Amino acid sequence: MKRLTTLASIVGLGTALALFLSSGVSDVTAAVVSVGWGTLAVVLARFLAVGWAGLGWHAVFPRGAGPTLRDCISLRFVREGINTLLPVAQVGGDLIGARLLTRRGTPGGMAGASMFVDLMTQAVTQLVFTIAGLLLLMQITGDGPLVRTVAGGVLLAIPALAAFYVIQRRSGHRVIEAALSRFAAGREWRALGAIDVLYENLRRLYGNRSRVGAALLIHLAGWVAGTVEVWIALNAMGYSVSFVDALVIESLAQAVRGAAFVVPGAIGAQEGGLIALGALFGIPAEAALALSLVKRVADLAVGLPSLALWNLMERKAAASPKPDGAEAVREGLGAIRARLGRRLGPAPLAPAYGFPTPRNPAALSSDNEAGALQKCA
Repeated sequence: MKRLTTLASIVGLGTALALFLSSGVSDVTAAVVSVGWGTLAVVLARFLAVGWAGLGWHAVFPRGAGPTLRDCISLRFVREGINTLLPVAQVGGDLIGARLLTRRGTPGGMAGASMFVDLMTQAVTQLVFTIAGLLLLMQITGDGPLVRTVAGGVLLAIPALAAFYVIQRRSGHRVIEAALSRFAAGREWRALGAIDVLYENLRRLYGNRSRVGAALLIHLAGWVAGTVEVWIALNAMGYSVSFVDALVIESLAQAVRGAAFVVPGAIGAQEGGLIALGALFGIPAEAALALSLVKRVADLAVGLPSLALWNLMERKAAASPKPDGAEAVREGLGAIRARLGRRLGPAPLAPAYGFPTPRNPAALSSDNEAGALQKCA
């Protein structure tokens, strides 16, 4: 995966450089300068959008049983910075965000489950946003090669999204659990238990439909609000586009970024997509590239402080006491016992984790007790 990401980065950088050179570096620079204070407005809109996405993450937790809104927002910025600026295929930041959430007191199973549900709600609402943009594009330009290409991408995305949902449900649980049961040794029971905990929390979160529905509405509103970036930047450059036109450009540009998830920052893909979309509305290539640069300024303005925040969180976590691993073992084994439908005593720690196997102490008789006292004396 690392090699693929490196190769994709090289191809993306080459594509972006070729587009800038072919469009004229001086023309692109002049278009960027013409945005002026609009760049600051775009950066501010991006900060608000990321914070709003943190609210969507917070919405999936049961009331009173999850982290604070402040934690969700701050960690959502960390996720954004990592996914945008680091070569992690746009998903590594989500895993790190879930791990950091456990440092804030959220159980590991709940933190991991909330990450999956948050990704699912974001993906579903982005698909709805893309379909809305596609339908508007069809009304504006009619059928064409770009419309057919986007429609084909949507048709591919729907079964992929459905598979992502199914793997989080009971059938996916059985598949993963069966694989681990077949190949896992005794020392890997902890991992099996962790999966039980994860799926139990997924069932709990998806079962609260009102919270999931609220998260869907929040994320959908966030995607629509992101249109402000395109509308501000293009109008500041002197291109009078309506909010509907900006919505079409933003929705399909975000779809291009999602499709190019392997490329860090979707470099090259974002530039090419904006050029193709801008041409439909009479926007020249240099202006489309200037729009891409303004968006990347927002990426840096949000991402760099977010990476600094991540570094600070990691340093604090390293300085804090390590959590007790035995508690995670007991949690996982407890989930296994619950699924087997048996009520067992406290789970002993397996010898593989460095703990001796506890013996069942026999009841001491009075003679044994006296003998023990004599030995102690």
